[in-house]
Amino acid sequence: MDQPPSQPRRGRGAASNPKNRYERCHVQVEDDGWGGLEAQVQVRLPTRLIPMATRHILARNRSPDVPFDRSVNPYRGCEHGCIYCFARPSHAQLGYSPGLDFETCIHYKPEAAERLREALAAPGYVPAPLALGINTDGWQPVERRLRLSRQLLEVLLEARHPVSIVTKSALIERDIDLLAALARRGLVHVALSVTTLDTALARRMEPRATAPPRRIETLRRLHQAGIPVGVLVAPVIPFLNDGEMERILAVCREAGAGYAGYVLLRLPHEVGSLFEEWLGHHYPERRARILARIRDCHRGRRYDATFGHRMRGAGVYAQLVAARFRRACRRLGYGKPPALEVRRFRPPGPGGQLSLF
Repeated sequence: MDQPPSQPRRGRGAASNPKNRYERCHVQVEDDGWGGLEAQVQVRLPTRLIPMATRHILARNRSPDVPFDRSVNPYRGCEHGCIYCFARPSHAQLGYSPGLDFETCIHYKPEAAERLREALAAPGYVPAPLALGINTDGWQPVERRLRLSRQLLEVLLEARHPVSIVTKSALIERDIDLLAALARRGLVHVALSVTTLDTALARRMEPRATAPPRRIETLRRLHQAGIPVGVLVAPVIPFLNDGEMERILAVCREAGAGYAGYVLLRLPHEVGSLFEEWLGHHYPERRARILARIRDCHRGRRYDATFGHRMRGAGVYAQLVAARFRRACRRLGYGKPPALEVRRFRPPGPGGQLSLF
């Protein structure tokens, strides 16, 4: 893949396109002294939408770290541009870089709702809570036009199928009608991911995601519509946003959040080098301290993917974060997410005109 100059781009999280670990050949761009690279840095990178054919829409999960065994992802890649996103390495499987390509080359599944309908109607299908948009945000900016996540919600409502959602986008308010109908049947809960309340930090770290104050307002509006809501403080980053945890939990509790979770920063594969590069551009004075503390939490490595460890870390710092989180949740009155109803499930019809009969 082309390697742009390593400089921050306006509206983008990553500063470069690191090589795809699956590709043998790579292009290395060098400055020829005529100012070409400097001009390239100033050019805004457009977002490309790439349709993606798919035969199966349900992704199965066996990880003990997450409370679901199936998920649906209508998009691959995410325009939010969160520099810490654990899903970035998956773009290498499509032949793209996990850097700027992940934010600008968005694959979408135009037949997602049709494939979901087929999966839920299959003989022998056993319902269980499904996570929607868990790999990349189902309500990222392109959803405004493509409406794939809304179409998926329509199928889930028809089938009375339980669904859990995590998003950092105010666009989800568009679908309050469907979410409220699901909530009345005990079929949905929605968590807002709130990384920081500092708008300047958010603008650098997650440049195209909804601003923190607007995210809190979205949480409040969902709660007022009768939809069970929670907050996910993720990721917790040493010396960057870790001091905000209690305040985030308090603000979200006041807005109506009933349950909460957190994840310690994860840096799998290429995310590690991208995050280090980002720190060098935006917080060079903290870079060494942050990276040293991350290694402390992962047994001396930048990342440890061991189940039970990868999302919480280990060591004194990780234990302190866990203790602070538990204490804040007790003090603020957070509980567990409500159990989702599975007994209401009914296989959906074939869709189209035939569904009228």
